[in-house]
Amino acid sequence: MFGSSIYLRDRAAFTGGTPQAVYAELWQRDRRSRIRTRAIFAGLTLLLCGLLVNPVFGIVAALVVASLDFFFHWYGYQRSSVWRRGLRGDQRTNRLLRHTLERRGHRTLHARMVPGHGVVDQIVIGPGGVWLLHNDAWHPETEIEKHGGKIFIDGRTPSKLIGGTHDTAKEIARVLSAHAGRDVSVTPVMIVHGGQIKHTPFVADGIVFTTPLRLPRWIRRNPTADLSSDDVENLLRVAVHRLPIGGRTMTAA
Repeated sequence: MFGSSIYLRDRAAFTGGTPQAVYAELWQRDRRSRIRTRAIFAGLTLLLCGLLVNPVFGIVAALVVASLDFFFHWYGYQRSSVWRRGLRGDQRTNRLLRHTLERRGHRTLHARMVPGHGVVDQIVIGPGGVWLLHNDAWHPETEIEKHGGKIFIDGRTPSKLIGGTHDTAKEIARVLSAHAGRDVSVTPVMIVHGGQIKHTPFVADGIVFTTPLRLPRWIRRNPTADLSSDDVENLLRVAVHRLPIGGRTMTAA
C-alpha cells in the first residue's frame, strides 16, 4: 500500500483514536505539567536543604529529587512500550530467554502449533521441567490482582483465558507423554507486559503470573521435575516433531 512504511508492519496501535494513540497523545500533552512539577520540587528542595545545611548540599539534593522524578515517569512510560507498539511481548521474552535460561541448559521452542489450540508463544524445556509461556501486554492502568487464589483483571475473572491456557498445557503434556515414554507435566505461565501487577510471581487459578524479568529466576527456583540433559534433548525432539511450526508435519530422519 502506497504511503505505508516498508520497515514497520501496519498495526492498529498506530491508528489515530486507538487507546495506544490516545495514551501517547496525553503523555505528550502532559509534558509541560511534568516539567513544571519537577522544577517546583527541585526548587523547594534546593531552598530547604540550602537553608538547613549549606548551598552545595541543597544543589545536590535538588538534582537528586529532579532525577528521581524523571526516572519515575520515564519508567512508567517505558513499561507500556510493548502495549503502545501494538505487540504482545513474545519477542521481548524470546530475547530474555536467549540470554538467561538458554545459557543454563534450557531449550526453547517458539511459535509452535498445538493441535486444536492454535499457536503458542514459547515452550521451555529444562532440567526442572516443562513450561508453557503465554505473553500479553496490557494498558498501564489495567489492574491485575490475586484474591483468594483467583486472578482478577480489572475486577473480572478471565474465564476464557484461564480455561484456554489450561487446556493447551494439558494437550502439550499429553502429546509429550505419549511419545516420550514418560509422564510429563506442563506448567502454564502468563507473562504480563505492562499493567498494574504487584508481588509477582504468584500462582492464581493454577497459572503462574509474572513479569518478564522475574521469569528466569522463578523457573530456576521452582522445578516441577528432575530431568537429565538426555531427558531434555529427548523431550525437545518429540516437541519439534509433534508440535511443528505453523502446523506443518515433520518426519524424523
